[in-house]
Amino acid sequence: MRRPLEARVHAHLAQGGFQSGAELARRFGVSRSAVWKAVMSLRERGLVVHAVRNRGYRLAALCEPLDAVKIRAALHRGVRERIRDIETVWSLESTNATLLERTDLQPGLADVLLAEHQTAGRGRRGRAWLAPPGGAICLTLAWSFPLVPRDLGALGLAVGVCTLRALRRRVTEPVALKWPNDLTLDDRKLAGILIEMRAESGGPTYVVVGIGINVALSAVVLERIAAAGTRAADLRSAGADPAPRNAIVAELIGEMVPGLTAFEREGLRPFIDEWKAVDALRGRTVSVQSGETNVRGIARGIDIRGALLVETPQGLRKFVSGEVSVRPEE
Repeated sequence: MRRPLEARVHAHLAQGGFQSGAELARRFGVSRSAVWKAVMSLRERGLVVHAVRNRGYRLAALCEPLDAVKIRAALHRGVRERIRDIETVWSLESTNATLLERTDLQPGLADVLLAEHQTAGRGRRGRAWLAPPGGAICLTLAWSFPLVPRDLGALGLAVGVCTLRALRRRVTEPVALKWPNDLTLDDRKLAGILIEMRAESGGPTYVVVGIGINVALSAVVLERIAAAGTRAADLRSAGADPAPRNAIVAELIGEMVPGLTAFEREGLRPFIDEWKAVDALRGRTVSVQSGETNVRGIARGIDIRGALLVETPQGLRKFVSGEVSVRPEE
């Protein structure tokens, strides 16, 4: 399927420098008005595009378009052989929802889907996930376990460790893991994880692991995210070069495939020490909203099954799910 004009304009501008509207119109066989509308669409999605009279259009920050061929080529052979399919698309509703519909993935293999833009991207509890083209990584990896693995409820914590392992090659600032599904930088959200699954009793378990990483967000997008109630960070603010997104994706897949294999064998055990070393909540006063109950106490880490431990006046409480917020010290 031919890519929409805004995708082609984005890919051309991503090469750097100014591109005149007339040149872009000739290249794509459209009117200059159509090019202008494509640029306006990119801006509406949160991308900063400079327009200068007699020079043309230019992206404020370079961003490498996602490319399935480049991603596959960057994978180590052992990982590459486990990837059945890698696909990159310009826009769809949700990478998780798309892969969740598949039913033919064999255990030990993975499908990977990435989108530059999601019209219905979401985090946990149905919250919207804002990701501008070129400014984020929206990736879903589908995996099939032959049986329901131990510690299945802690899979998100293991995925968090795998994600952190990959990003450590790039970032210079300390990134933490916040129970149950976030990576943070100075208490600002850098990445989020959303896992959905389809399981049969005593049979295979099909999971889709959605990972959203902020790469380079404009001030406009940061303001939109803040208005929705979240303070965000990106890889650029963590000291990473945001341009080589395909290499970053390959490194992430390279950690995920062996990580899922290890989780299938041993559950959370191979990941728990790394998780505890960068626990963003440990020792802090938190509020945990679980169902209709709100509990306040001191976070005391996680147990071997991934449950959050909270010390309260009534004793130590365990939470296997819930929303956590850090409370100001009184």
